Amino acid sequence: MDDPLRASVSMLGRILGDVLVEQGGPALLDKVEEIRKQSIELRDEFTPEGQQALLESCARMDLDLTFKLVRAFTQYFHLVNIAEERGRLRTLEQRERKEWPEPRGESIGAALKELKEEGVPASEIRRLLGRMLIEPVFTAHPTESRRRSVLEHLEEIERLVEKLDHQDLTPSVRQEAEEALRRSVSVLWQTDDIRPTRPTPLLEVANVLYYFENSIYGMVPQLYRDLEAALLKYYPGEPFMLPVFLRFNNWTGADRDGNPYITARVTAQTARWQKDTILKLYQKSLAKLSTYLSNSSRRAKVSNTLYDSLMQDRQRMPKLAIELEQHSFYEAYRQKISYMQERLRLTIEHNQAGSDAAIAALKIGVPPSTAGRNLAIGEEWERAALYRSPSELLADLAVIEESLRENAGQRIADGPLSDLMTQVQVFGFHLAGLEVRQHSGKHAAALAEIFQRVGLCDDYLSLSEDEKFELLEREARNPRPLLPTTLDFSPETNEVIETFRVMRRMQEEVSREVCENYVISFTSQASDILAVLLLAKEAGIVRIQPGATPEEPEIECNLHIVPLFESVEDLRKCPDLMRKLYRTPIYRQALAAFNFMQEIMIGYSDSNKDGGFLTSNWELYKAQKAIAAVSSEDGIDLRFFHGRGGAIGRGGGPANRAIGAQPAGTLNGRLKVTEQGEIIFARYANPAIAHRHLEQVTNAVIRATLSPKVRAGRVDLEEARAKVMEEVNETALLTYRRLVYENPRFRDYFLEASPISELSRLNMASRPVSRGVGTRIADLRAIPWVFSWTQNRHYLPGWYGAGSGFQKALYGENGEPSAERVETFRAMYNEWPFFRTLLDNAQRSLGAADLNIARLYSSLVEDAAVRDEIFGEIEAEYRRLVNAILLITGQSAILDSIPVLQRSIRLRNPYVDPLSFVQVSLLKRQREECGPSVIDEDRDRCDQMMDIILHSINGIAAGVQTTG
Repeated sequence: MDDPLRASVSMLGRILGDVLVEQGGPALLDKVEEIRKQSIELRDEFTPEGQQALLESCARMDLDLTFKLVRAFTQYFHLVNIAEERGRLRTLEQRERKEWPEPRGESIGAALKELKEEGVPASEIRRLLGRMLIEPVFTAHPTESRRRSVLEHLEEIERLVEKLDHQDLTPSVRQEAEEALRRSVSVLWQTDDIRPTRPTPLLEVANVLYYFENSIYGMVPQLYRDLEAALLKYYPGEPFMLPVFLRFNNWTGADRDGNPYITARVTAQTARWQKDTILKLYQKSLAKLSTYLSNSSRRAKVSNTLYDSLMQDRQRMPKLAIELEQHSFYEAYRQKISYMQERLRLTIEHNQAGSDAAIAALKIGVPPSTAGRNLAIGEEWERAALYRSPSELLADLAVIEESLRENAGQRIADGPLSDLMTQVQVFGFHLAGLEVRQHSGKHAAALAEIFQRVGLCDDYLSLSEDEKFELLEREARNPRPLLPTTLDFSPETNEVIETFRVMRRMQEEVSREVCENYVISFTSQASDILAVLLLAKEAGIVRIQPGATPEEPEIECNLHIVPLFESVEDLRKCPDLMRKLYRTPIYRQALAAFNFMQEIMIGYSDSNKDGGFLTSNWELYKAQKAIAAVSSEDGIDLRFFHGRGGAIGRGGGPANRAIGAQPAGTLNGRLKVTEQGEIIFARYANPAIAHRHLEQVTNAVIRATLSPKVRAGRVDLEEARAKVMEEVNETALLTYRRLVYENPRFRDYFLEASPISELSRLNMASRPVSRGVGTRIADLRAIPWVFSWTQNRHYLPGWYGAGSGFQKALYGENGEPSAERVETFRAMYNEWPFFRTLLDNAQRSLGAADLNIARLYSSLVEDAAVRDEIFGEIEAEYRRLVNAILLITGQSAILDSIPVLQRSIRLRNPYVDPLSFVQVSLLKRQREECGPSVIDEDRDRCDQMMDIILHSINGIAAGVQTTG
């Protein structure tokens, strides 16, 4: 730990101690110190007796003191996390000062410098820029356990810590900042840590919009300036068109897979809210631009094009023209901006009128897809003056830019005006693509009802796949509509249909880009994709041109249909499935609308839960190569959408390493990836961190696509390597499924040795924890599955099964490692980015896991035979993988190759442990004393215990810095 970081942690710890005394008395701080020292001593020298003593110390405390202790350790982690983040930024600043004028590592400039040194010509750079696109996708997946109020207080504390970082503060200013910091920590202590109720879908939308308003919107232009500067520096004199290489997407308010609270009405509200948000951000930017562009036509000329544009504005808005002539006669730029502000105001009002109509329609039962259609607001001139598209706003800005550049204002044009033009190009009028996701089974059930009603098929669900495909293809080609205007099917089917109708309406009224993608979860057959094509046709998103016949249809398509492949079986069969679709004329026509580009989403979470860590990674790798080959055969431009989570067990890990580990020929300058829960806060709450994350991602995409050196490490698999991986994979998959799905005692172990039942009460998201009502492992969502294994410190989804796979491949029948195989694996680790990333991510999980704490959680399992059997298998598999990794890497200990993380875990563990001990103690008591038949006089005590358990879950998540 560097000196400034140590000083920050010390200062924050001291302030927290003072607050604990103020708020809970000296006894609270004494107890915290007592437990902390016990925990450190146990970490220094573990003994079963010492562990039992710490457990008893936690169990002896009364519930009020226990609650305060849990909150004290939780607050400590919140503050330490802030200090560490500030430490990372400080390190980046120091590196930049030290390396200047050379670009800092993993920046956009560093990528362009490397390409130049490797001899990559400008023509290749131009080709990359023509297709490069990076798309973070924000989701409402329930992995953020902290309330919005808590996050806002933490952001204020971080701002104050940053201020105190400056050494040139006067004593009075420093004293004032420290006092403000004490106030903020005090307010944080008096703020509820967890939500009292489950958030609504619109609250989740508000949380995501917060990041756009307070961080992302202002940060984006800097990335574009970085790229422009790097191109000028390393490829001087070369003409480049700066592309829109960064776009954002959003699932909140639109992802209805397993979430009954996301309705067509919620999606419509979200789309309009996003438009309102971005237009108001443009308003603020225009206000600042008006202040900045005080240029007078008496000091510098103004272009004739701008004067012509002003004449048109005066004709559209004569009342405003009279006012402007009186106040800014010589300030043409300010006049132009004033007209633009008025046009934006009218556009915002029109969008708001649509929202108001939808609210009114709700009261009388009118569907959201028809509410307020053809709504006319204001006078005719107002309707004519509002902006119909972002291209109109951009054209107005371009008129100002052109005038400045023609009249000695090049440098002026490159400032806030250029930034705003970038923002309009990136965010449009929709802010972010609002991507709808639904389970394939919902579409099949809806179509079964529709087909039965109209007499096309009595029992669609019982048809074979070939019969379903034939029926869907025939109906997709048929211009004849299937559906009535007024829907009278079951509520579930009506909702499916209404969702597509709302998507079309939002494309018309908000922006075509706002609802352009439709993700089909659990895609398992080609008919799942044609089902969505047919439903989109019925809603008018896919339109058959007039005069077309079923035999020769011509279609216009405004919808990307994105299949999501999640299980191991579906990943294996998806190449043949996609080949069938590519060769289906009606589907190929739909792809033609997007220049034959097919987006395919691959799921890391569910494939991991289905087949385990190693199998998931290997099957995803193989599937990407196979799909890429099939797509290339049929002339399809392929883009992968990576459904990753924050934890290793859900595809998490360092983003830049993951990009470099993709199979050759699958990236091609484009990356789309989910950003979930606590990852959104970690990467996007602070604009500087957001910039660093996205510049690293951009660096990795550029290098992985064009760098000869990087591409050499991603060459196609040698047959021998693939064969070895298949051997490892076969054993790993069998080992994982034998424990998780074939051992009937595993379910009981999981339910009792983890807080999975309690997690459902944490109110992290609007979506339920399980897809069904049962407690089968198969019914459980991947996120709470991973979250639970993180809480009990097993981290099982991040490594289990791989140990047996490597052991069988490494060791011969005599129990000795094969020297030849060891060298093979070492070469794979040193030369193959995929394999190195795989092992390093497994190390991250193994390093974070703790067998002593895991064993403590296993004591919650009532049946000793179940406990001993299952934990015994987990422990043995853990040791097998540790031994294999150390043998392959040559390390002395896990995480020796990632010393910063190794040290962070070592320093944090003594502070996380007390929370685990409290959690285990209270889980045991709560389950024993607070069953369904608990008497009323004990209810308050049981509720209090549950509240402390939930706070301990929150605290452990803060301590280990991950949930799911």
